[in-house]
Amino acid sequence: MICRVLAVISFLCAAPVARAEVIVFAAASLKESIDALAAQFDGVVVSYGSSATLARQVSLGAPADVILLANTEWMDALIQGDQIVPASVVDFASNRLVLVGSIGADEVMLTPDALLAALGQGRLAVGITAAVPAGIYAKASLQSLGLWDSVSSHLAEMDNVRSALALVVRGQAPLGIVYQTDVQASDAVRALAVFPQDSHPPIRYQAALVRGHSAAAAPFLMALMGSNGQTLLAEAGFLPAQVGLE
Repeated sequence: MICRVLAVISFLCAAPVARAEVIVFAAASLKESIDALAAQFDGVVVSYGSSATLARQVSLGAPADVILLANTEWMDALIQGDQIVPASVVDFASNRLVLVGSIGADEVMLTPDALLAALGQGRLAVGITAAVPAGIYAKASLQSLGLWDSVSSHLAEMDNVRSALALVVRGQAPLGIVYQTDVQASDAVRALAVFPQDSHPPIRYQAALVRGHSAAAAPFLMALMGSNGQTLLAEAGFLPAQVGLE
């Protein structure tokens, strides 16, 4: 991991001069930490959304300089499409998947009967299970734990993980599956269960420079990988990149 980071930093230092403004596309779950990092730079604009949406936008030529995704498959698609600089791709954080409910809700055992009882007549808020990383991880975990058949007809699939969280915050869904960092970002919900890490693929956040990026993008990405960026991520509840690869 250290060698990989050093190689990326070496590449960034040799980045060509281009536009001064930096446009960052970032997975919605990164909002608090990336907002804090961006505030330390002049001319950094951040656009948030699901990794699937952001990757599609870049593939269609959206004017981004840096892309931060919560899923390696979408980054691989951009590499194959030659929309990003392969040498710049680096893992920068990891996360945990949790079941959330209102502050006053009881903990929930991850069994079909317990989950259905906690849902009642409500829906389970998740990211779109065919595209949004949090939804992809949620489906994999539910299948691994033998819960999918019981709850698949009770899903409220949303376009990003923060939209799924919002349903629970507003009381429109009794339960949701989000990242542990999303729980820390809201005082209206709490984690009712933690999904085993081996029940889904590792949650890997990857960063990369987009083809034609501004030279000013390199310092931002270096800051993300440095002690300042990693501290901001840790304060938001993110785990170090290598934890997700264990």
